[in-house]
Amino acid sequence: MQSQLNRRVSGLRIAKAGVTVIFAAVLSACVNYAGIHSDKEMAQPQSYAAERSLPSEAGHWPAAGWASQFGDAQLKALLDEALAGSPTLEQARSRVAAAAAYSETARANTLPQVGASYSYSRQQYSSNALVPPPYAGSWQSENKALLSASYDLDLWGKNRAALDAAVSQLQASRADAEVVRLTLNETIARAYNQLARLYALRDIAQQEIAQREKIERITTGRIATGLDTEVELKTAQANLATSRATLSSLDGNILSTRYQIAALLGAGPDRGLSIARPALGIGDEVRLPDNLPADLVSRRPDIVAARWRVDSMTHGVKEAKAEFYPDINLSASLGLDAFGFGRFLTAGSRTMSAGPAIHLPIFDGGALRAQLKGRYADFDYAVATYNQTLVTALSEVATQLAQIRSTDAQLVDAEAAQAAARRANELALTQYKAGLTNQLTVLNAETNALATDQAVSNLKMYRRDQQIALAAALGGGYTDSADDHAEPVVASR
Repeated sequence: MQSQLNRRVSGLRIAKAGVTVIFAAVLSACVNYAGIHSDKEMAQPQSYAAERSLPSEAGHWPAAGWASQFGDAQLKALLDEALAGSPTLEQARSRVAAAAAYSETARANTLPQVGASYSYSRQQYSSNALVPPPYAGSWQSENKALLSASYDLDLWGKNRAALDAAVSQLQASRADAEVVRLTLNETIARAYNQLARLYALRDIAQQEIAQREKIERITTGRIATGLDTEVELKTAQANLATSRATLSSLDGNILSTRYQIAALLGAGPDRGLSIARPALGIGDEVRLPDNLPADLVSRRPDIVAARWRVDSMTHGVKEAKAEFYPDINLSASLGLDAFGFGRFLTAGSRTMSAGPAIHLPIFDGGALRAQLKGRYADFDYAVATYNQTLVTALSEVATQLAQIRSTDAQLVDAEAAQAAARRANELALTQYKAGLTNQLTVLNAETNALATDQAVSNLKMYRRDQQIALAAALGGGYTDSADDHAEPVVASR
């Protein structure tokens, strides 16, 4: 008896070992991803030499309301209006909503699925097929009601990886929306600054017209005394007409800029007509914050979006790898199935089923390997995009800072030249009126004075424009709110 029991136990062990061997053999026969990998890595911001170009100056990162530094309440109101009604922002919000819906779908795939169904059919059964008498050859009404449930065990984490990829893509979409918001704010602020510049140039043009009208009157008086001729008068009149044409051109540019701002607000062109003349101030002192290269990766929404896309592609690779392994799905159903309504709700009409469904890829013609290669290609592209975005961001900050420093130095000399040119113009006009010099001297002095006025006005506009661009380059007050900032790493690449 004992020997017989031992033989049975030994048989069970042999059978179990046989199943293990068979399962291992089947797995070894399955498709595999040997030789498919990636060696691409996300660059560290500290790896780029930037200490000299981006020095630590104990400054502050831009706040969300960075435009208020210029002291123009209308600019802030325009930015708020754009955020509320811009179609471009609505497009970005729609993309975020679509990404959120996709992540919810991916999350649903990780949970058990339960459903209910009912069907009714009227059918004549064949007299020569599987259905026996008395139903053979008769018409029957079949009612079927089922409650079913299924659950994917997700042994290799395919569904979890898909969910993680979708969540990362959602985070990237949210960061993209912030890129749109920041770009819109920057574009409106720069267009508004351009409007301020055009008004300043218009003031100069009006001063030019007033002075040239004065020169025309003086020239007319000098002709009466024989000091000038008709040539000087026609020259003065030509210069006056040119100045008036410049004023008309500036008025046209002002109107076009108003229309541009209205379009950015998501409004009709008439909205631009109600924009008052800008009253922009100098702005805050420009000083870079400390630890700039490292902290910039969480302050720039475009860098954050690129990082989340790398993270999404990382999980996409894991999902593709999980496709190479067996997939087990548990399913069960309980319901009623009967001919006619009379017996439908009886115990004899009960039907039940339960069991696993196993999918094991053995030969697929290389489809899974091709899919994994594609995911790795997407990962490599995302890493390259992240690295390029980081390089571009550092270059933009350094460029704007260099331009601001250069403009500040130019302004000192330009304002000194402006003061000297204005004084020279006043002296030349006084001497011309007194008959001590000719019209050419006056025109040269006037041209120099107008040129310096325009140069100073342009430099002040450029200074604000560069300051606006620097605020945007530093992220415009954005901070990544996600908890995990760790860089994704693909295992076994």
